[in-house]
Amino acid sequence: MNTPLSGVGARVARYRRMTGRSQAVVAGLCGVTERYLSLIENGHRTPSSDVLVRLARELAVPVAALLSDEMPRSRTTALTADEGVVRALLGGVQGGQVLRPRVLRARVEAAWHTWQTSAARYTETEPRLSQLILDTEATTRGTTEAPDRRQALRSAADLYSLLRSYCRRAGRLDLALLVADRSRRAAEDADDVIRRAAAAWNLGHCLLSQQDGSEAAIGIARAGIAALDEAPPSIHRTAMTGALELVHVTADAQRRRWWQARARLETCVFGLADEAGEGNVMRTVFGPANTRLHALSLEVLAGEGARGLRLGSKVDVRSLPSRERQFTFLLDMARGYCQRREDPAALAHLLELERISAEDMIRNSAATDAVTVLLDRARPAGRPQAEALAQRLGLV
Repeated sequence: MNTPLSGVGARVARYRRMTGRSQAVVAGLCGVTERYLSLIENGHRTPSSDVLVRLARELAVPVAALLSDEMPRSRTTALTADEGVVRALLGGVQGGQVLRPRVLRARVEAAWHTWQTSAARYTETEPRLSQLILDTEATTRGTTEAPDRRQALRSAADLYSLLRSYCRRAGRLDLALLVADRSRRAAEDADDVIRRAAAAWNLGHCLLSQQDGSEAAIGIARAGIAALDEAPPSIHRTAMTGALELVHVTADAQRRRWWQARARLETCVFGLADEAGEGNVMRTVFGPANTRLHALSLEVLAGEGARGLRLGSKVDVRSLPSRERQFTFLLDMARGYCQRREDPAALAHLLELERISAEDMIRNSAATDAVTVLLDRARPAGRPQAEALAQRLGLV
């Protein structure tokens, strides 16, 4: 007699192939042996509920998708953006003040500094954002002198760039697209070519967060690079070109076009990174270190943990001006060690992630998934640390 689990192995195999990853990679990430996963996929073993949950998490589908032939709906992310920020963006509150352009610039710069450097960036940045949105809107509407208005519009473009990052990580992809478009319009009204390119970079990252958004992201990136032809040669132009090329690389990786992504890195992006040097033009953190970080992410996503770790060993995380990028680097290193089942090294990197930003860690599903995998297969010597970390993150 058929049971609900009778076809689970075939479904696991189907969704695994859709990710472009081997049995060895998925088995390692789920804390089981390659042979055991093979037996599951061939229908010779029935996975426990715990293993079923881990497989579903790693294959990015609901558990129900492994129990039924019905294709899963897109997953939604919890809405965790601050209510005041949401209301300010959607026009639910009033009270903005017209500021002098240099005052607005200082406040936007301070918000960006906190966002990129603080271990408690959500706690410290969120209380400022709603009033800053209102004051920015009031200033851009209420400033009429051309030079001052252009400065105000530049500040608006930069603020909405920050809000794109915030909204995306808070799970509000709808608002991330909204503010990315506002950043683009402000940059266009300011007639600022570099900020227009930065707005394209922001919009490209929004599209990369959407299901099937990689093709559109590539189109936005190519258009942004073409628009930079209007700008005179400079480090800023080089860095923005490289940052947009990385959007293309990430889109290729999402479509599992590993070799195209690697080729673009080698033939184009690394040269631009060397030319631009380490920097933070328009908060893109573009440079040699960040480019190597993308190469590491590519290999981890492709399931080439050993190759990724070799690339990661060449990155000096201290050279990255953004705590967020440091976090991403260490997370990819932890995932690479998880793939190779080098759990002590993976745990060490996860503990460093917690030190850099516990707030980011609890909001990042890849980080919490890695902690769960380590906890599930922890040996007695490493279990106390893994359990303590899981408890601090509210996972147990």
